[in-house]
Amino acid sequence: MIKRAKAEDAGMLAALAIQMWKDNDPEELAEEFRRLTADEDAACFLKYTDGRPVAFAQCQLRHDYVEGTDSSPVGYLEGVFVSEGYRRKGYAAELLKECEKWASEKGCTEFASDCELCNAESLGFHTAAGFREVNRIICFRKEL
Repeated sequence: MIKRAKAEDAGMLAALAIQMWKDNDPEELAEEFRRLTADEDAACFLKYTDGRPVAFAQCQLRHDYVEGTDSSPVGYLEGVFVSEGYRRKGYAAELLKECEKWASEKGCTEFASDCELCNAESLGFHTAAGFREVNRIICFRKEL
């Protein structure tokens, strides 16, 4: 079962998300998910197996330029995570479909995402899900 997350699900979302975004604070993640679940331009979905959440996806509308797209807003997959032991069962693809449906209902004609250059697993997921690579970048910064 997949359900759209609400504010009261923020703790569950954060518990899953911290496994992917390890450099974050769990309480800050929970607060961010509380904000996102109330935002009309964002959606979070939870995948349940045997009554417990085992995966999530976060998507939102991006109104700024999105690499390789021609329209605005664009639906954007901000993150998808499936717990160990539940992977390779199609759960991420199911969650992606919910995100795409949500974005389409919001009037989007394009859906985008990204992954780090070194993340071969994510690249494989995106390719298998029908995404087409549009660009590769390396980002730089320096102290002033």
